Amino acid sequence: MTSSSSPSLKPDVTLSLSTLSSPAPNDHALKPEERGIKLVHLLLTCANHASSGNLHCADACLRRISQLASISGDPMQRLASRFASALAVRLVKRWPGLYKALNHTGPTSVELDRARSIFAEAFPYLGFSYAVITRTLIQTMSQERVIHIIDLGSGDPKLWVSLLRTFSNGPVGPPHMKITGVNSNKFVLEKLGSKLVKEAESLDIPFQFNPINVSLGELTLDMLKIRSGEALAFTSILNLHVLLSEDDRVDAHFGLNKNSRVKDCKQIDEFLAMVRSMSPKVMLLVEQESDDNLNRLADRFVEGLHYYSAVFDSIDSTFGGSSSFEERVVLEEMFGREIENIVACEGLEREERHERYEKWMVRFNQAGFKPVRLWDNTMEDAKRIVEAYGSDGYKIINQRASLMICWHDRPIYSVSAWTCFN
Repeated sequence: MTSSSSPSLKPDVTLSLSTLSSPAPNDHALKPEERGIKLVHLLLTCANHASSGNLHCADACLRRISQLASISGDPMQRLASRFASALAVRLVKRWPGLYKALNHTGPTSVELDRARSIFAEAFPYLGFSYAVITRTLIQTMSQERVIHIIDLGSGDPKLWVSLLRTFSNGPVGPPHMKITGVNSNKFVLEKLGSKLVKEAESLDIPFQFNPINVSLGELTLDMLKIRSGEALAFTSILNLHVLLSEDDRVDAHFGLNKNSRVKDCKQIDEFLAMVRSMSPKVMLLVEQESDDNLNRLADRFVEGLHYYSAVFDSIDSTFGGSSSFEERVVLEEMFGREIENIVACEGLEREERHERYEKWMVRFNQAGFKPVRLWDNTMEDAKRIVEAYGSDGYKIINQRASLMICWHDRPIYSVSAWTCFN
């Protein structure tokens, strides 16, 4: 975290669910650090009441939080506002009719596209991931003449345009390139296909685009149209965790799997088995370095506070000025929707089930994959991308064959590469 006065979560803050003492008579006189600590305790106490069904006490906590939090305040105030909103939605969902009548809908695709565009341009997180993916694909596929890359849900032309340009300058001429885009949003696929076909024509690269308009859970082997002789690669950028979604409400109620380090999940096991059956040369994975795939609300609430406090702190370092207020709000609204899904949803509806790299290692190993060592020049490419953003808050670490981009000492995203066991 930054060393400024912003009251983001510090390592010495004790995150407990104990009952709060009587409120101070004048919360507005609190120093930023004191206010931040008070907000953390109020949020965690409210989460405990929301989880146990104590609506009266949860409501009292939310009223206190609303007096201290603000979407236009410092990072901790803004974060508290998002978590409080998510808790309120969780409470309202106890009455489905009321929840539906409030017309609680998520952001439109246009709003999400704008938020993602801001995120990609103003922060190095995606640029870092793209640099690692591009360099790894080049190193893995440099001798191949027929390359088939399957994009599992990202749909961002920037990544693939850069790769096409790099392959077009190969020493023995460009290979035949085929990119399959898997996405439940038809507009994203149309935009991606149009952009890549035009780029391939301008570069004179033999190219084919295969759009598949389904979610990852609906994807089947036949849809991918794999042909003999293709060098196959998969990429998943901030999408694979949705396959961890399952109806785990029974487990949560009866306390099952509480001693299991990695939760069993049939959907992700079957998906990775399908990918393994195709013997890809490499599968690249980008995921949030957070552990939200937990049954107990209190556990994932604490984890979410730690993770998103670092995210909001990094946002503040970029958009601290008032001139960027609108862009910051748009971006934080996108993260607010993630927070809402983590806090307010259960069972199959809860799709934001992020897991840390160490758990993905277990899942991939069990599915028959081993990590690919990322080359030294991959690290150098990633460092150049991050340094171009000019902030000293970002750093890159190498951890057990993965690369992670951190905000100060907190890992935010991890990138890893996998290949099949012989």
